[in-house]
Amino acid sequence: MTSGNTAERLGQRVKMDHMKGYVEHIIYQSKETGYTVLNFVSDGKELTCVGNLKNIEPGETLMLEGSYTDHTLYGKQFRVETFQAVAPEDAVSMERYLGSGAIKGVGQALASRIVKKFGTDTFRIMEEEPERLSEVKGVSERMAREIGSQMEEKRELRDAMLFLQQYGISNALAVKIYQNYGMKLYHVMKENPYKLAEDISGVGFKLADEIASKTGIRTDSDFRIRSGLLYTLLQASSEGHIYLPRDILLQRAGLLLDISPDLLASQLENLMMDQKIIMKKNGEEILTYASTFYYAELNCARLLTDLNRAVYDQKLPAEEEMERKRLEKLERSLQIVLDDLQREAVLLSMKHGVFLLSGGPGTGKTTTINTMIKNFEEEGCDILLAAPTGRAAKRMTEATGYEARTIHRLLEINGAVSEDGSGSREVRFEKNAENPLETDVVIIDEMSMVDIFLFQALLKAIAPGTRLILVGDVDQLPSVGPGQILHDLIISKAFPAVVLKKIFRQAEESDIVMNAHRINHGQSISLNNKSKDFFFLERNDVQVIYKHMIQLIQDKLPGYVNAESYDIQVLTPMRKGALGAETLNRILQQYLNPPSPGKKEHKINDEECLREGDKVMQVKNNYQLEWEVLSHYQIPVDKGVGIFNGDMGIIREINEFSATLTVEFDESRRVTYPFVQIEELELAYAITVHKSQGSEYPAVIMPLLGGPRMLFNRNLLYTAITRARSCVTILGSSETVQNMIDNVNENRRYTSLHLRIAEIAEIVG
Repeated sequence: MTSGNTAERLGQRVKMDHMKGYVEHIIYQSKETGYTVLNFVSDGKELTCVGNLKNIEPGETLMLEGSYTDHTLYGKQFRVETFQAVAPEDAVSMERYLGSGAIKGVGQALASRIVKKFGTDTFRIMEEEPERLSEVKGVSERMAREIGSQMEEKRELRDAMLFLQQYGISNALAVKIYQNYGMKLYHVMKENPYKLAEDISGVGFKLADEIASKTGIRTDSDFRIRSGLLYTLLQASSEGHIYLPRDILLQRAGLLLDISPDLLASQLENLMMDQKIIMKKNGEEILTYASTFYYAELNCARLLTDLNRAVYDQKLPAEEEMERKRLEKLERSLQIVLDDLQREAVLLSMKHGVFLLSGGPGTGKTTTINTMIKNFEEEGCDILLAAPTGRAAKRMTEATGYEARTIHRLLEINGAVSEDGSGSREVRFEKNAENPLETDVVIIDEMSMVDIFLFQALLKAIAPGTRLILVGDVDQLPSVGPGQILHDLIISKAFPAVVLKKIFRQAEESDIVMNAHRINHGQSISLNNKSKDFFFLERNDVQVIYKHMIQLIQDKLPGYVNAESYDIQVLTPMRKGALGAETLNRILQQYLNPPSPGKKEHKINDEECLREGDKVMQVKNNYQLEWEVLSHYQIPVDKGVGIFNGDMGIIREINEFSATLTVEFDESRRVTYPFVQIEELELAYAITVHKSQGSEYPAVIMPLLGGPRMLFNRNLLYTAITRARSCVTILGSSETVQNMIDNVNENRRYTSLHLRIAEIAEIVG
């Protein structure tokens, strides 16, 4: 339904075909998305139909609207845009519907007896006088009531879907709305359709606003203003913010709603009374939070404080001296020499419940972590290691020699099917406050990537008495999700922290490392190409940059860094523009994975397609997606749920008949996506620097000619360069590189974990 409505709104009315018939057989149906492939009989002719037909069952009579397509492999098909379930009009159709199993407890034989008894009056009897069904042999009074109840429920759902269609709501979304509200949906739609945006996933403010305008609700209604304010806070979270200053919130919401900010202020008080938002004063500023975000920070502050107090132990000087001597002995046995800051870090990690370790590349974070692990092992401690992404966890495993998992797997994410019959999944972590992690020490790497909600889930699963060590580079870009955890924890000064400074001799041989530190300190870097691992090609023509980029990936770099072309990553500051990720991906796909007879592909639109062999990235957290790892004999040896923002893989198979696409991610995890869900995937030959966080690549290529000042800053350039293990190549303008080094204006994130920590400290004294 949605695509048809979109076309209308854009003034591109697409000619639709209509047909009426019945569902003969369902070939494939996704319970989660509703995408369906079925055999349909109309005027005695059978046809394959595809589209979103959630809750459709064999035997149902439907009115379809859509268009005919010629599939290269499967021939003529009918692509359904909208459908409407209609009551069968003749006895044969009624018997077919009842005999299909659509009504629980009614099989083919009983369906035949019911229709034989009541004829074309069957459906009216079942809906209006269901007790009369007991006149049929084999139907008790209780069974008659149950059949009537099922018919009534199905009629109510059909009516609700018809009612919601007039507001441009897709059938799949209509089912979700009906399941949430039942018959109350009519009241909600009439009185306050903005409630849909609060209660139903998939309904945002803009859709609710469109519905409200059709129902005649005024643009300055209280419901609209309140929903717009909440939506503005939610949108801010997608930029990484936990809160917005009151004045900025009113300004943004005023632009969204086209209403003067002065008229919005009173509704903030009402939202606060309803506990939808929290307002806190900080100096002259009033900070405005969506309640969920405020309490996430407050919970994290409380849990961190509890962890630190539970372990902290003021040791006697003699005991501290004994620990120092044991560490010196450990250094000798490991044949390493720690500097003073590394040594202090190891000792502090033993003494406190929460410890923070930060430092740039080459400053010895890995050596420090390994020494901590050995030290804890000698104490007889159990240790768990984790990182935010699969790639970061793999790097941690390689660096330490100990298994590291993603935080989601550490917490045992579970996407069990809900019990409401909808087929949806209820996402939860099996490890939580009631079932905490059984360990003495938890070490988390790449903390700059962790957002507030994942951090909250982690802290809930760590029992008081467990040591928590958080490691990362505070100078890297913050997390894609809301918050900047490591930064806020360090500036809070509530927990012991060590920031490593010294660059070790081996790292000094790398110009990647040395240039990263120069950039971080605002110093110019040499671009004379006398380096072995840091190259710059002055190119001011976009077409020339494309040409050299392809040559580097295909011919020059794989042999130089001993890697496959697939492993070489193009990083760019932006999504749009001639050197943005979207354009670069179309060009790189054309040369790195061109069309061929042996590769199936799926068209997304006139310009874009996905092809077998393409490098892709998941662009949103999906806790429901199931994955499995197959053996050489295609037997599942491991399975789980959850694919997350930033996970990268290769398209292994495209199946047009089942309308699915299979991607193999890191650790050989295979996921099958229905076509209706592939908007969660993007080509990943080129990705934004933000999306590269936590990853390391053998070689990185950066095209830099110029762009928005807020993106082209020191922080972003530093993060991009530190993603490369063996080689960095910049293509573009030396002036742009220098301007980025000089630009310290990062986008400010409105976060306040440090304030909540101070608040908790004041309460506990």
